[in-house]
Amino acid sequence: MTVSRLDQFYRSILVSKFFTKGWGKPENIKKLYQIRQSMRDRDKCYALVSKNHPIQIDKEEEQSDCFILSGHFKSPFAEHLPGVVPEASENAYFQMLLPKTWKTSLRPLCLHLAGTGDHYFWRRRTFMAKPLLKEYGIVSLIFDYMARGNLKINRSNLHNVSDIFVMGGCLALESIALFNWCERQGFGPLGITGISMGGHMACIAAGVWPKPVVLVPCLSWTTASCVFTQGVMSACIPWQLLQNQYFTNDNYHGEIRKLIGPLTKKAQEDSNHFEKHFDLAKMNSGTITPHEDSLKQLKNDRLDRMFNLPTRLASTKTESSAEQRGKTDSLSKKDLMTGEALQFMNSIMDEFTHLANYDTPVDTSLVIVIAAKDDAYVLRDGVEDLTHLWKGAELRLIDSGHVAAFIFNQKLFRKAISDGFERLTQKYNLENNPVEARMEK
Repeated sequence: MTVSRLDQFYRSILVSKFFTKGWGKPENIKKLYQIRQSMRDRDKCYALVSKNHPIQIDKEEEQSDCFILSGHFKSPFAEHLPGVVPEASENAYFQMLLPKTWKTSLRPLCLHLAGTGDHYFWRRRTFMAKPLLKEYGIVSLIFDYMARGNLKINRSNLHNVSDIFVMGGCLALESIALFNWCERQGFGPLGITGISMGGHMACIAAGVWPKPVVLVPCLSWTTASCVFTQGVMSACIPWQLLQNQYFTNDNYHGEIRKLIGPLTKKAQEDSNHFEKHFDLAKMNSGTITPHEDSLKQLKNDRLDRMFNLPTRLASTKTESSAEQRGKTDSLSKKDLMTGEALQFMNSIMDEFTHLANYDTPVDTSLVIVIAAKDDAYVLRDGVEDLTHLWKGAELRLIDSGHVAAFIFNQKLFRKAISDGFERLTQKYNLENNPVEARMEK
């Protein structure tokens, strides 16, 4: 697999950083781990949300081509984990786009989760929701992360590693609350989509919904661990800070390490890759060459930046052997420590985000996965294939990288959503059944 140079360039010109405050409070991670045990089971997770969870409509607006409803509700996740979800972040905000006239007896609705950098309503409203309504008659319900108080994402930053797990838990339970509300209002069939991080969150949400649902995850994959340990975003993570916290706080390398269990096979493979491609002796001997494929080169470049390796290390022929041995010994100790932080990141990300740790959607034939062939953000090599994990899911590949796929393929995303709804409608003969009976649990 090659990787997109545009993805690499785009990431290099951005100044945003992730996890600048570290792993997150150990006590919060433990609480998140405990509730995630319930979220592993669809029925237990569904039971965490009242079927009549209150949803409030704050504003109704009429535009030339549609009606827009704005509303909010308290996150069910905040009710289960007070304090873990900051008080200022307890309310979830959304917009809903409705047609002025319905074309059929059905009321199809798609929930849109935001991707990294895709905040506020306007972008998804303009490029996804309005065209979906005009072209296919599909209603859209859009989440806005920027209104979430202390969980607000500045320039797409997440301050703690645990923030991703809080966000995932919030969105899973909030999706249940919204789907229940939508059914009470007579909407259906239902679908969910998202791009990048939003696509992954949509997969988790679809897995905890107890009925067939259209799912179109765009530019995401089976786990988030590959994004932060292998993709270009890994260069935006303060590994030194994470390493220091990991080794100076017994909670991380002790109790939490035991909770999430031993290294997964994938985490061990990534660790082996780290050791293989970060071997100073190999670098000095010239066995790692600039002619390796671009993916390996990208990873090597990333590791150089991550650990501040001098770029001249492979050509230090003028240094004495003693000097080289001294530098090698010093760096090897540092690399070993940081390698453990990398392994811990792999393990904790897989624990909370790997889709194998959640129930499979009720009907995987309604899943249409869209991936970019040369994605440098979400690397698929060495990661379990989502269509193998979810038998029956369809994979559609875009011949580009992550950034180009996002910019130029909104129409393709919308078409996949429409295809999913058409597939569901035909499979369950919805046009001949009343709304309230067509998707019984």
